[in-house]
Amino acid sequence: MANVDVLLPKMGESVAEATITTWLKEVGDTIEEDEPIVEIATDKVDSEVPAPCSGILVERKYEEGDVVQVGAIFAIIGAEGSEVVVSTPAPAVETVSSSVQEELLAPIASNSEISKNGSNGQFFSPLVRSIAEKESVSMAELENISGTGQDNRVTKKDILSYLENRKSAPVQKVVAPIQSTPSKPVKKATPEAKKYSVSVGPNDEVIEMDRMRKLIANHMVESVQTAPHVTSYVEADVTNIVMWRNKTKDGFLKREGEKLTFTPIFMEAVIKALKDFPLVNSTLDGDRIIVRKDINIGMATALPSGNLIVPVIHGADQLNLTGIAKKVNHLANNARNNKLTPDEVQGGTYTLTNVGTFGNVMGTPIINQPQSAILAVGAIRKKAAVVETPLGDTIGVRHMMFLSHSYDHRVVDGALGGSFVKRVAEYLEQFDMNREL
Repeated sequence: MANVDVLLPKMGESVAEATITTWLKEVGDTIEEDEPIVEIATDKVDSEVPAPCSGILVERKYEEGDVVQVGAIFAIIGAEGSEVVVSTPAPAVETVSSSVQEELLAPIASNSEISKNGSNGQFFSPLVRSIAEKESVSMAELENISGTGQDNRVTKKDILSYLENRKSAPVQKVVAPIQSTPSKPVKKATPEAKKYSVSVGPNDEVIEMDRMRKLIANHMVESVQTAPHVTSYVEADVTNIVMWRNKTKDGFLKREGEKLTFTPIFMEAVIKALKDFPLVNSTLDGDRIIVRKDINIGMATALPSGNLIVPVIHGADQLNLTGIAKKVNHLANNARNNKLTPDEVQGGTYTLTNVGTFGNVMGTPIINQPQSAILAVGAIRKKAAVVETPLGDTIGVRHMMFLSHSYDHRVVDGALGGSFVKRVAEYLEQFDMNREL
């Protein structure tokens, strides 16, 4: 058989590149069709790339930590007996232009190794790091280069442009040389959150953030810096739902082979309310409000690692309660086992998070950008409450739950945001106890 190029597959809307995190096969290894050969990571999800055919891994064109564009050839599979390329791909420093390779005017000496991640978590590819080390670009300089890649990542073009400018610029305008004593961080050209110097005591434990935690941190900071958050609260009597689920869940499990949780019931109420108030199901693009006609509900899911991910139920308004329940269980199971596909975490238009899972009665959730709103449901608790009856009001023990609705005040004003969460509560309270699935 002829050699087969292995391409980085399309991984969902807006995903243009991925980082190779782990090679699962070595050059020369035998590979079966559909067998995973490499693990990759995007800013949304980690996943594996399967082999398109059986054969021998002839060549790996990228190494762990490299960033690969969607559609690029990252490996080659050949037939038994094919000649393999066992050498590590050479850094692409050789492609630096001859003008850049000339001696630079008063280059700044770097007395420290260029690390893969900057102080703010920014990722630098092996190619960029290699060029930086070769041209004596310090870590402080590298962190100050304005990146044009995805998530403002510094590309080869960016660092080469910086080197050309540095060559022609007066020496005194170059970033100050690294001192032997600690100095204050160089100010960035773009505004960012203030960083504080934190001392570490002898009894403290230092935990390095993993890649997903860094992404979550950046995403949350970006969200609160982008959207003015407002949160409205409503308390709902969900006694009918609790009683109906208690009498239905065993039969549902036996018939469908699926657990019936509260989440799909809450989602159904949210979907109905989004149809009543479609502006909540929107996003802001500059001065334009884009109202989504599709209702794709994200469900915030805690992972065993403690991190959070938001898989999405696409076309949730086209599913009945049974369909929503099955989809919720499927996505939750995939999330816990790290089997979510890129498409399963893309395209959400509204998000639901259940803080009651942790025993919390309410919360102030942060909007999952670029959406306009998010709903948190709290723990269901038995409380003494006033019950209206045809014979007058009485006090009874009821199952009560708080709903916390955070929304982007640029798009959703208080009247709309408050009316929406009140409508969700009304749908929950009006749940039919005699309903059949």
